[in-house]
Amino acid sequence: MGIRVNAGAPGLIWTPVQVSDGQSTEALPEFGHNVPLGRAVQPVELAPAYVLLPSAESSHAVGETLNVNGGKATP
Repeated sequence: MGIRVNAGAPGLIWTPVQVSDGQSTEALPEFGHNVPLGRAVQPVELAPAYVLLPSAESSHAVGETLNVNGGKATP
């Protein structure tokens, strides 16, 4: 077989797009504040999850979803 299906589920991500055209200037100060950690995810915080999922270290992880979303409950 050898087929594993895993997924990453990021939350709100703070990127330069948010400042340039992603959010209105009024919404920027509150962007990402509605999660338990109180801020949006930084792109560097996603990298370890996406490196782990296809690696040999997670060879027994099957059908998993890593939620990198600041602690917000997921359905």
